[in-house]
Formats: sequence, C-alpha cells, structure tokens
Amino acid sequence: MTDSLAGQSIETARRALTTRFESVGIDSAALDARMLTGAALQLDLTALISAAARHLTTDQATHLEAFSRRRLAGEPVARILGTKEFWGLPLKLSAETLVPRPDTETVVEAALDILRAEGRAKAPLRIADLGTGSGAILLALLTELPNATGIGTDLSAAALDTAKDNAQALGLTPRADFMVSDYAKDLSGPFDLIVSNPPYVRTADIASLAPEVRDHDPHLALDGGGDGLKAYRRIAPQAERLLSTRGLLVLEVGRGQADDVAKLMVTAGLTVAGSPKADLAGIGRAVIARKSPS
Repeated sequence: MTDSLAGQSIETARRALTTRFESVGIDSAALDARMLTGAALQLDLTALISAAARHLTTDQATHLEAFSRRRLAGEPVARILGTKEFWGLPLKLSAETLVPRPDTETVVEAALDILRAEGRAKAPLRIADLGTGSGAILLALLTELPNATGIGTDLSAAALDTAKDNAQALGLTPRADFMVSDYAKDLSGPFDLIVSNPPYVRTADIASLAPEVRDHDPHLALDGGGDGLKAYRRIAPQAERLLSTRGLLVLEVGRGQADDVAKLMVTAGLTVAGSPKADLAGIGRAVIARKSPS
C-alpha cells in the first residue's frame, strides 16, 4: 500500500486513490475514487466538492484505505458499497444477487415500448420476473406501470430477501410478491408480461470473465450450461403455458444468442415479435415473443 491517507485533504486523498486505481488498469479510476471517497465520508458529490480542502481524520482514512484495498483486489465498487443504481433506482445488493447492469435496462425499455404503444401502460397488468435476483427488472417495471402487480422468482431464498428489502425501500411491497421457484415452474398464470435476465454464459467461458464478475457475482446467476442456452430451454415452454393471449415474453440474451433464443421460443409455440432490441453498444440484447393465437 502506498503512503497513508491520514492527514491528507479530501481532494488529495481522492486523487491518490485515482492514481492507485489507474496503476492497476482500472478504466473507471476517477469515478471509482470519487464514489468510494464519498461513501467513506458519507458525503454526496456536492458535499464532497465543498469539503475538498478538509483533512481526513484517522478513522476516515482507515475506512477509505479499506475500500481502496478491496477495489485494488478487483472487487466492484457496487459490491463494496452494497448498492447499485438501476433504472434510476437505488438497489441493495447481496452476495446472492448479480450486480444489475445497464444492458439489462434494455429488457425494461423493450417491454415498456410495446405496452405504451398498445395503450396498456395503465392497465392492471400481471408481471412475472424469472430469476429476479435483486428484483431490478420487476421493480423498474412496477415504477413505470402504476396499476401493475408482479411476482419475482428465484432459486435463492437469500436473493429473494434482498429483492423484498428493495421492494420495501421503494414503497412497492403492496404490488410485488416473491417466491422460491425454478423460473416459472411453480407459478400459475395467466401473466400479461414475463421477463427474465437468466444465466447465459457458457460454462467454459466463466473462467475468462472479468474478475469483477467471475469472482464476485454468484455463479448460479452466470452459468448457462454448455451452450449458454440451458435457462431458455426451461423458460420458453413455461412462458407459453403461463402467458395471456396478448402476453409478452422479453428475455435478455448474450452477444450472438438472439437467433438461437428466438428459435427456442418458436419451438415452444411462441411467436417472435420483431427484431431483438439492441443495447447501447448495438448488441441485440432483448428478444421478444408473444403467445401465439390459439
């Protein structure tokens, strides 16, 4: 570890952390340093700027040094802080939940685009979020769909405890339920919307993931089996059974998986609805299907 931060000004300490993070190749060094400094001192960005010349106490420096060591060891900032913003919502994390990523917001956008275009955004919709983790997708949708209710499923009871805490913090508990289930196995329909960000990393590829993901996200939420499609083979027929006549299925997929997932949807008796919705990098990220007319 480099020289102690004790006695340094807040601005000097923040810059020192930035230099440390840059030295090990952390791309977001300046942002990470600012976020960790603010969290250690319990200061938001405005207060951090205002207090830039103030000197760290020994306890504050110790706290910040501990954050620095964890980040230098490859732990993501969201894990260190225990929270992550998704769809503008502050979400609590735990060891059993994925860190929600911006790519996953594509699922929320895709569902909302269709529901709004069809004039159903204020309807009393019923939503299922399969493998909900922190509850990110379900809770984001419920904030945008004021008359909707939803249920999130997960194999991990501990993950569901985290999702429940997030629902309570956001005032969504009256409209959000959670249950242990293998995706939709234990659910009863019909649902107007089913969403999921299931595991889609091929087992052999997990070892090559970035350390922030490989070493800190739960493997249960990453491992998609030999070809990465194991979860979709379960979800597609479950969704076909549970969707209402106008119901939508929106699934996040990995790079290059959209066509294969679409084929699984068709095999299950669903109708693929248009092209996959791309994320900000232009990757087809959200595959959409409907219940086929009987």
